[in-house]
Amino acid sequence: MFLDGRRPLLVKHRLSEMLSQRIYGLALGYEDLNDHEQLRSDPLLGLLSGKRDLDEPLAGKSTLNRLELAGRSKRYHKISYSTESMDRLLADLYIESHPTMPGQIVLDLDATDIPLYGHQPERFFHGYYDSYCYLPLYIFAGDQLLCARLRPANQDGLPVRLKRSAAS
Repeated sequence: MFLDGRRPLLVKHRLSEMLSQRIYGLALGYEDLNDHEQLRSDPLLGLLSGKRDLDEPLAGKSTLNRLELAGRSKRYHKISYSTESMDRLLADLYIESHPTMPGQIVLDLDATDIPLYGHQPERFFHGYYDSYCYLPLYIFAGDQLLCARLRPANQDGLPVRLKRSAAS
């Protein structure tokens, strides 16, 4: 799913550690990467993240930023991901969660705004939200996420509901 193009001998933070650190940080309410400058020495977060040596610090804000901006520039962003693999994983998890497939699957396509406060790439003003924002698209089946796409706000973001039976 993730492709790590970093030179193995120079890697201080394993990809799995960085992903765990960021996910647990978000789950604990630390949205801002700046928080990770203090959190990088937290032994509990290190344990949760799978750090081998808890005396060594976790990844800092700059390292995590390069992880989040995967694929933007080849020089600094050596980690990329496969959108198709992520889509397949979410679909597989949905299928595994249903011992028998329902006769009908209702897909809910929703767009919501992520306000922007700087001059990020693909920054556009959206009149409905009255702000500069991104307009990600989420596809749900019930309460399960099937797909998420970060999109610029220069497109229609109205939610659409599709209803299609499993037989069609």
